[in-house]
Amino acid sequence: MDCKTALAKAGGDLEKAKQILRTEGKEFLAHGGREAKEGRIEAYVHHSGKVGVLIEVNTNTDFAANSQDFREFIKNLAMQIAAAKPRWVSPEDVPEEVLEEERKILRHQAEKEGKPPHIVEKIVEGRLNKFFEENCLLKQPYVRDPSGKTKVEDLLADLGAKLGETVVIRRFVRFEVGEG
Repeated sequence: MDCKTALAKAGGDLEKAKQILRTEGKEFLAHGGREAKEGRIEAYVHHSGKVGVLIEVNTNTDFAANSQDFREFIKNLAMQIAAAKPRWVSPEDVPEEVLEEERKILRHQAEKEGKPPHIVEKIVEGRLNKFFEENCLLKQPYVRDPSGKTKVEDLLADLGAKLGETVVIRRFVRFEVGEG
């Protein structure tokens, strides 16, 4: 969907048009036809020389992978990873044993705070979402957005809609001197 169509669909409301474009982008990503086999690997080393990132992001065509928008996106993602220290791409990538251990800790914390048993699980799920925001790249607030409202997954959907292609963050690795 192009900007003009979205704006017409939103009755001239720019904010609604942006939301329509993002929604359409997410739907396209969810139902994307072709497999994303093209892409780029970006390397980023912080100016201090103490933090480095390698990231692989794929798309359908080399044309899209070589576009300025794609290249800028992947560079910004690498800087996001360096700054925000995510451990996984998405919540689905978190190992089950890590989730179970986190749930156990969160449940114990809620019980220790004296929360009623019937709301402990709701508290655990809410705090687990916070865990995902801190540890999963797609759920993190984008560090370059001062409002903190834009998440990395929103940027991914926007780029997919703009390029008209499926865009997938395959994997990343973050290195820091003294860790490991």
